[in-house]
Amino acid sequence: MVIEGVRMAAPTRRFGPAIMLSQLGVNMAVLTQLQLLLALRLNTIAGSGATSAFGVVTGFGALCATVSGPIVGRISDRTRTRLGRRRTWMLTGSVALALAMAAMTVTTAVWQVVLLWCLAQAAANFQYAANNAIVADQIPPQRRGGVSGLVGLATAIGPIAGVVLANAFPAGGSGQWLIVAVTSLVATLAAVLLFRDPRDTSPKPPLDLRTVLTTFWFNPRRHPALGWAWLVRFLIMCAYSATSYNAFFLMQRLGFGAAEVGPVLLKAGLVSVGSIAVASVVAGYLSDAVKRQRPFVIFAGVLGALSLVLMAGAGSVATLFAAVSLGGIGTGTFLAVDLALCVRVLPDTENAGRNLAIITIAGTLPQSLVPFVAPVLLSAGGFPALYLTLGVLALLGAVAILRVPEMR
Repeated sequence: MVIEGVRMAAPTRRFGPAIMLSQLGVNMAVLTQLQLLLALRLNTIAGSGATSAFGVVTGFGALCATVSGPIVGRISDRTRTRLGRRRTWMLTGSVALALAMAAMTVTTAVWQVVLLWCLAQAAANFQYAANNAIVADQIPPQRRGGVSGLVGLATAIGPIAGVVLANAFPAGGSGQWLIVAVTSLVATLAAVLLFRDPRDTSPKPPLDLRTVLTTFWFNPRRHPALGWAWLVRFLIMCAYSATSYNAFFLMQRLGFGAAEVGPVLLKAGLVSVGSIAVASVVAGYLSDAVKRQRPFVIFAGVLGALSLVLMAGAGSVATLFAAVSLGGIGTGTFLAVDLALCVRVLPDTENAGRNLAIITIAGTLPQSLVPFVAPVLLSAGGFPALYLTLGVLALLGAVAILRVPEMR
């Protein structure tokens, strides 16, 4: 079938499981590394300098994600392969991401981890861009809240599934990386088989230098709603990216050994995923029913701030679990409406891959940027300084959503 600028409404029976599998696969690979595997690997390589090394690795990864995101989205928009413009890059990104993870098992220096993490970030951006764009391509506005909730649920399940798999192997060993990489790839392969992505044969201009340079920019004065939506996602995801420091929190604040971190993170993840699962599905369908999105974002920002205040004073695993539960409800609520909101404020759907890739930066950048600046906050005031600063960002995100027009 040929697409010529016409949105093809996808059957929910196939689309729902497909988008969940693809989102599950990429988040399992990316977030399991951020929340567990990178910390364990760098603890082996860098020893007492692991915290600083983690910041360097994720900082360079953030730069790579920022540069690659819009470009891969633009490439996706212009793809004309028989596999389809979205499925092509879901598959390509997943394969490259799995290979980068496999190569991590033989790293012996921080610079090697940096290079492979940058490759992993670029590969993941191909899949993220395709996942987001296919929602804009195929799902009508009145059903995007429900789909956004499914995406949020898969985002939550991904890292916890990765931690479960990793804990079946010795801490810091190659088996942890390989099982997560293979499972992530299998999930994406299943998604590619389920998706319907008709070939687009409409003509597109080539990617010249001017087109590439303009890929990185949209005019927030011409499209203010998109600009504010970008800022809201960035601020709130900065707050929720605090989970990437949970492994270091357990080792440095609560005194857990490296072998004990995985099981505790698994339990915390189960608490979190339960909260996110309920909140994302309920909030997604509820937002479609009431045709409102801003109240859900405000609730998510406030609850995220409260969870971080609780984390700042946490002196026990029980308190950490309580904070994780609150944060999970907030995360699930935000993820349930975030994608639907971003798709709604796009200037056009013809360049959905490129535009949503710029939006994706706002979600992926905090995952790497927060650990990059965290050592400064930790040296200034320890974990309370880190968590309280991120809590303030969550509140700012809740305020910024007031500048995004509500659904009509």
